[in-house]
Amino acid sequence: MNTGSDEPGEIATADDETTAEPALGSRAPHFIKARRALHLSWQVGVFIVGLAVVGAGVIMLPLPGPGWLVIFGGMAIWATEFVWAQLVLRWTKRKVTEATQRALDPKVRRRNIILTTIGLVIIVGLGAVYVWKFGFEMPWNIKE
Repeated sequence: MNTGSDEPGEIATADDETTAEPALGSRAPHFIKARRALHLSWQVGVFIVGLAVVGAGVIMLPLPGPGWLVIFGGMAIWATEFVWAQLVLRWTKRKVTEATQRALDPKVRRRNIILTTIGLVIIVGLGAVYVWKFGFEMPWNIKE
């Protein structure tokens, strides 16, 4: 298993785990599923609560707050009742796992560290040129 070191080793994949995915479908209690009208009202309630949570997450995207986390939380609420949301969450989990495995690859990590270092050197260099030319003066206060 890759522990984050630069030495090559095995990379754990989702195939190594023997966890079975739960069956698709409603997770409502049996007494609710037994009555059609009650089950339909249950689904409407779950949809409204999930919609409110997803809406709050969308609002948090440009504002301070954990927008994506809240959106995924709303999707998890929907996934308790709707197959389409369960499939979206499974796809998302699979893609996040794949991205995590790619990010833990030593070659990718090394490349990311090099690119970050180059970017920081450029930013520090531009800042040094600015301070050398204008001093510690704010750009809107410079008169030339």
